[in-house]
Amino acid sequence: MRDHMRTELTLGALIMAAQRQRPGPGLIHHSDRGSQYAAEAYAQQLALMGAKPSMSRTGCCYDNAPMESFFHSLKVELVHQHRWTTREEARRDLFVYIESYYNRQRIHSAIGYLTPEQAERKMN
Repeated sequence: MRDHMRTELTLGALIMAAQRQRPGPGLIHHSDRGSQYAAEAYAQQLALMGAKPSMSRTGCCYDNAPMESFFHSLKVELVHQHRWTTREEARRDLFVYIESYYNRQRIHSAIGYLTPEQAERKMN
């Protein structure tokens, strides 16, 4: 969580996710059309991973519906309920919400009323 959206931020997140999840070649990586995702360094990292880039169509919010749903839940369940005094406090609470609650406790109707962690284990 930084005060910018430059390529190195999203590139670092991509590398961290790939190290954690270890996807095989053929992964389809979907993003919006932000300049950080269209950057050469980002495209090169996807190619190194054997991932195929996929971008939303211009002006089509439905292409990113799963992420829009996530951000809606995040805002309703956490962000609009708090006023943080520091970026570090917000970062800590966002991490706890995503890693401890959203992924491990919160059930999702779109994946058969399982948590994301349960659904991922079931796929493997």
